[in-house]
Amino acid sequence: MTLTARLAPVLLAVCAATAVAQQKVNPPVATYWMSIDTASGLPMGGAGGGGMSSMDIGRMMMGGGAGGGANRSMLLELGSQRTASGSPSAKHDIPPGLNMGAGLPLETPQRTRAEPREDGMPENFEKPRGRLLIYWGCNEQAGSGQPYVIDFAKMAQGQMPQGLFNRRINVLRGPSMSRSRTYGDWPNQRDSTRVSADGSLRGEHMVKGNYSPDIRFTLVDKYDFMEPVNLAMRKSGGGGMNVSWNGVANAQGYFATAMGGGKGGSEDVVFWSSSTTREFGELLMTWLPPSEVARLVREKVVMPPSTTECTVPAQFVEAAPSAFVRFIAYGEEANFAHPPRPQDPKAAWSPEWAVKVRLKSTASSLLGEEGMGSGGRSTRSRGGEAPAEGGAQQGGSAPAVDPVQEGLKALKGLFGR
Repeated sequence: MTLTARLAPVLLAVCAATAVAQQKVNPPVATYWMSIDTASGLPMGGAGGGGMSSMDIGRMMMGGGAGGGANRSMLLELGSQRTASGSPSAKHDIPPGLNMGAGLPLETPQRTRAEPREDGMPENFEKPRGRLLIYWGCNEQAGSGQPYVIDFAKMAQGQMPQGLFNRRINVLRGPSMSRSRTYGDWPNQRDSTRVSADGSLRGEHMVKGNYSPDIRFTLVDKYDFMEPVNLAMRKSGGGGMNVSWNGVANAQGYFATAMGGGKGGSEDVVFWSSSTTREFGELLMTWLPPSEVARLVREKVVMPPSTTECTVPAQFVEAAPSAFVRFIAYGEEANFAHPPRPQDPKAAWSPEWAVKVRLKSTASSLLGEEGMGSGGRSTRSRGGEAPAEGGAQQGGSAPAVDPVQEGLKALKGLFGR
C-alpha cells in the first residue's frame, strides 16, 4: 500500500472533523437549568466552615429529611432571549411522583443593585489577619512542603502568592438576569414549597411561559435525586482522622475539604483538601460537568467513585481540632435540546430551547463527629438513558472561570461577618 493510500483515511477524518467544527451554532431562544442537591449533616457554611455561595444560601430551598436527616433542594432557572408579552409568567409542570403539586411557578425577581464599596470588597469584608495554612492529601502524615503558608497581611499589600490558583476549573454559569432578556426562577417569594422527602423527579416535565417556547423533556432513574452521603470518622493510630462514606449510586467522583481556626486563639485559618496536589478547593464544592470531573479524577484532584475512605493528616488535625468538614459526590448530568443538532455540518443549528439537569450529593460535619446522613453502603444501581445530544452546553454556559479571580473571591468570603 502506498503512503498516499495509507494517509487517505486520516486526511478524510481530519477534513470531516474540521467541517463539523465549522458548523454554525446559534444560542437557544430559552435555556432552562435544574440544579439538584441532596445534603446531609450540618448546614453548609456553618460551624467554622468556608464561605457558602449565594446559590446555596439565598436561593436553595432545603427540603424534608430524606433518609435520616438529609435534605433535598432544587434551583430552577429559566432564561430567555424573548421579551414577555405583558408581565413575565412561567411555570414548571412537574411529575405527580414529586409530591409537590401540579407545578412550580418561576418568578422574575425584582432587579436590585447594591452600591459597591469603593475598595471592591464585599460589604462586610474585614481586612484579613493571620495566615492561611494549606494541607492536602489522604495520608496519615502530611507530605513535604506542607503546610503551604499564605500571609494575609502580604496579600492585603497586593502580594499574591504564586501557584495557589493555577488550575482552571470548568464551572459553568447557568441562566441569570444579566444574561437573559427575561428570567424566572424557583424557589421565590411567591412559592417556597419544601422539596418532598420521598418524591421523585422521574417522569415528564414541561416548562411553559409567555416569554419562552414550550419545553418538554423526560427524566429517568439516573437523573433522580442522589442518595445521601453518610460520613463516618474515627481517629487513626498515627493521629490522623479516617473519614469513610457509603458509595453513592451514579457518583462520578468525590472531593472533601476541611477548614478551621488555629488552636489556642490563633488568627490562622487552616485548610485541607483530599486532592493529591495542593488545591484551594472552594471552586470544587459545586456542580461540575461529568467531563470535568473525569479530568480531575485523572489528575488526582478528585477521588474516583470507587473510593470510600480518606485520611486527614495528623498535622492538620493537630492544627485545627475543631475543623468543619465538607464533602461532595458529583452526580450525572442530563442535556436536552430541541430541535436536535443537524447531522449535516453545513446546516446551521438554531435550537429553540436547551435544558441542563445537574446533580450532586453533599455532606458536612465537625471533624471527628459522625455524619447525619442515612447509614449503610449502597448496593442499589440505577439505569437510564443517555442524555440527548446537544443541550445546555450551547447557550447558557460560560467559559471556564479565571482561577485567580475566583480563588480571590473564595478567600474574601472567609472574612465576611
